[in-house]
Amino acid sequence: MVTIEKLLKDGIEIIKQRDYNNPSLDVQLILSCLFKKDKIYLHLHRKDEVDDLLAERFYQMAKKRDAGYPLQYMTNLQEFMGLEFYVQEGILVPRPDTETLVEKIIKIVNNSDMKDKTIKILDIGTGSGAIAISLAYYLKNSVVTAIDISDIALETANINIKKHNLKNIQIKKADIFKEDFSDNKYDIVVSNPPYIETSIIKNLPVEVSTYEPKLALDGGKDGLDFYRHIVKVFEKIRENNAILCVEIGFNQKETVTKIFNDVKIFNKIEVDKDLGGNDRVVTAY
Repeated sequence: MVTIEKLLKDGIEIIKQRDYNNPSLDVQLILSCLFKKDKIYLHLHRKDEVDDLLAERFYQMAKKRDAGYPLQYMTNLQEFMGLEFYVQEGILVPRPDTETLVEKIIKIVNNSDMKDKTIKILDIGTGSGAIAISLAYYLKNSVVTAIDISDIALETANINIKKHNLKNIQIKKADIFKEDFSDNKYDIVVSNPPYIETSIIKNLPVEVSTYEPKLALDGGKDGLDFYRHIVKVFEKIRENNAILCVEIGFNQKETVTKIFNDVKIFNKIEVDKDLGGNDRVVTAY
């Protein structure tokens, strides 16, 4: 039998350092998942022996991680906005950068007369439901509709709604490129759409290029297909004084702002940076 300490050391040796991983943290998270204990437990029980089956499972997971397989798909877990989300293969893993988008909307609502009324929010391309569920959770006066064309996204988002026991959110299967949404009006439309240029995807880190869904990444030849269409949808479904808030790629500030300005319906457009200092969120009023 091996000890937890040996697994921690062996795992770090197996998992090589790449752009998107921290071997020491990855190893601790894999072991925490297998033991169903927190990281503190691992350090307090470093000398404890581990049964052979669990050790074998650990080595398999460490090798898989070394091949670039996303850790979140192994643990089925990702934290976002202080909440735990179930994730699985076929779903874009929620990123910390996207919290900037959610925080922006919460700030707008709490600093305006929106906080005193029921607000209707539409999340386009919800994936795991991270954005929509976070908004429904933190904005108790919201009624959130989240749409996606992916069956696995709908399944995952519904799991997360149940996980957080939310009643003010619903998930629907819908394709914004094919369906007419003009029957319903919304106060806020939010989206983290696919925005990577088709030709660039193959050059991304293996975690993303090989394992995450192309459907959630590919924004077309110039990465802007979804922005052009989302703004057209927004024109049809906006309430008076509605807001459109989207995540963008770090180099898309000028192009997305121009797309929004060209429709001539907005009074003001703001751009917010993420914690890394990159342009990340465009909000149009």
